[in-house]
Amino acid sequence: MSKKVAVIAVGGNSLIKDKQHKTIPDQYVAAGESISHIIDMLEAGWDCVVAHGNGPQVGFILRRAELSLGELHPVPLDYCGADTQGSIGYMFQQSAYNEFLKRGMKKNACTIITQTLVDRKDQAFANPSKPIGSFMDEAEARKHEAEDSWAVVEDAGRGWRRVVPSPIPQRIIEAPAIEELINQGFLVISVGGGGIPVIEREDGTLEGVEAVIDKDFGSAILANSINADLFLISTAVEKVALNFNKPDQVWLDRITVAEAKQYLAEGHFAKGSMEPKIKAIIKYFENGGKEALITNPENIGRALNGETGTWIVP
Repeated sequence: MSKKVAVIAVGGNSLIKDKQHKTIPDQYVAAGESISHIIDMLEAGWDCVVAHGNGPQVGFILRRAELSLGELHPVPLDYCGADTQGSIGYMFQQSAYNEFLKRGMKKNACTIITQTLVDRKDQAFANPSKPIGSFMDEAEARKHEAEDSWAVVEDAGRGWRRVVPSPIPQRIIEAPAIEELINQGFLVISVGGGGIPVIEREDGTLEGVEAVIDKDFGSAILANSINADLFLISTAVEKVALNFNKPDQVWLDRITVAEAKQYLAEGHFAKGSMEPKIKAIIKYFENGGKEALITNPENIGRALNGETGTWIVP
């Protein structure tokens, strides 16, 4: 019997537990915790692809670049994505190697630097909306706007920020390689930050663009591309809730896609947190997905046994 394949989307913020634990060693410890729960899945007979967010880490690279502009060249956003795919992939790879060794498992992990095709005509390019990088005052923001052609906005009274397009992902360029590595038994780390956004030129060649892709949407496209049996979003909460953090909060154990759409329309899911996850899962099912699960890393094992988590089914 062939093994079941799961695509697991791990949040970029899951590597940064709080404001006191931002350093590289702190992130490495957090990566080790996440990967140990995923290796439990491997031991239970799954083949896994780990996708991950990179928002905070891209922010750190951009801030370093800003501070060194007098001496060094700026870093384009697609290169920031590639940098973080490599560095976060390295943390997961090494954590996995050490965990495999500890458990006596003959397994290997590898990271694929992943490009994600987006449509050059995507409306997002005309309406940049995703805030990135550090906060600025208005004078500095306007300077970047004039000199660097940045789109800038005032962000919820907290200062000014650069905003970039967040186009819808169309295709994972490296999907065939990822599938081949899964078939060879590797634990694959890929689609970091949703993938590096690229567009196709007239002649079919690729070109990186200044944009960011939603990690959950990128992971959903990958799950469809490799015909995964499960799309698992690992996040900060054990289950999804209606009326989250309100007196009439209700935890959800199992919902259908139709119910997910209804709750979404009713405004139950917050824009910056649960909404994109539910939207990505709906897209996964619309493209032929089988099963989806949302839970936190420490409860993945229990959720797979049907004891917790929120299951979404067709």
